[in-house]
Amino acid sequence: MRRIGAIFQPEFPPERLRPVVEAAEEAGVPELWLWEDCFQQSAFGTVAAALAWSERLKVGIGVAPMPLRNVAVTAMEIASIARLFPDRLLPGVGHGVQRWMAQTGSRVASPLTLMREYVPALRQLLAGEEVTTSGRYVSLKGVRLDWPPAAVPLVHAAGEGPKTLRLTGETADATILVGGTSVARVAEAVSMIADGRAAAGRDGRNEVVAYVIAGFGGREARERVNGELARSNVLDDGPRAAVGDASDVAEVAEQYFAAGADAVVLQSTSDEPDLEGFMRHVGDVSRQLAPSVA
Repeated sequence: MRRIGAIFQPEFPPERLRPVVEAAEEAGVPELWLWEDCFQQSAFGTVAAALAWSERLKVGIGVAPMPLRNVAVTAMEIASIARLFPDRLLPGVGHGVQRWMAQTGSRVASPLTLMREYVPALRQLLAGEEVTTSGRYVSLKGVRLDWPPAAVPLVHAAGEGPKTLRLTGETADATILVGGTSVARVAEAVSMIADGRAAAGRDGRNEVVAYVIAGFGGREARERVNGELARSNVLDDGPRAAVGDASDVAEVAEQYFAAGADAVVLQSTSDEPDLEGFMRHVGDVSRQLAPSVA
C-alpha cells in the first residue's frame, strides 16, 4: 500500500517537535519520521512524545543506530511504545555513522555482522519468543519480553550499499533508503533487497521506504534543495529530489512508487524556514495522490 510521510530532522531543536507534530496531524500527514543522530536527539523519547501529542499520526524511527544499544534494550523500548500506542509505531535500526560510533566507543569491526545478528534477535523478541543466541556482537541467554507488543510492528533496517541492502532483505521486514536516493537507484535497491530475501529463503517482500528531499516553492526552494544535495554528496543519476507545489512533488513521488517504493517520506532541507508549512504541503501531496495512497 503506497504511503506518503514527512520527516522531522534532528538538526531542529527538540522544542520545535510539538508544533510540528500538531501541524502534521492537522494537515492529515499519514506518517512522521524521526531519527537519532549523534549528538542531537534520542529516538525513543521523541517518538513517544510525538505519539502522545497526536491521535492518528503514525511515527517512525528511521533510524536508531544498533551499536549504541543492546538489542534487548531496543526491544523493550519498542515494545513499551507499541503497547502504549498500538499500530502507530514504525521502528527502524541501522549501522549508525561510523565516525560517531567511534566517538562513543561503540563502533564495531563488522557492521554487517552486527546487523545479521541484531535484526533477527530484535524481531524474535518483539514476537514474544524466548531468545538464546551467542554471536560476535549479540549474546542473549533465555531472554523473553514480559510485555511484547500485542500487534508486532514491522522492523525496518536502513541500507545504502549493495551488501547492506541485500542483508536488509535477509533479516528485516522493511528497508529504509536514505535521502538523495534517485528513482533509478530505488529500482536497483528493490532488486537487491529481493535478492537478499530470496537467498534467505523468505517468502513475500520487504516494504521499501524512500526518503526524498523536498522543497515547496520556487527559486528559493530549489536553491535550498540543491544545497542540501550538494552537502549530501549524492550521485547525479536522475530524479532524486522534489521541488515546486504539491502537484509537482506528487508527480515525483509517483516516479518513486513506480520504481518500487511503498512509502515516500518527504525530507525538508536542514534550513527549511517553515516546518509547520512544510507539513501542510505534505498533507496536500497526500491528498493529491488519494485514493492511491493510504
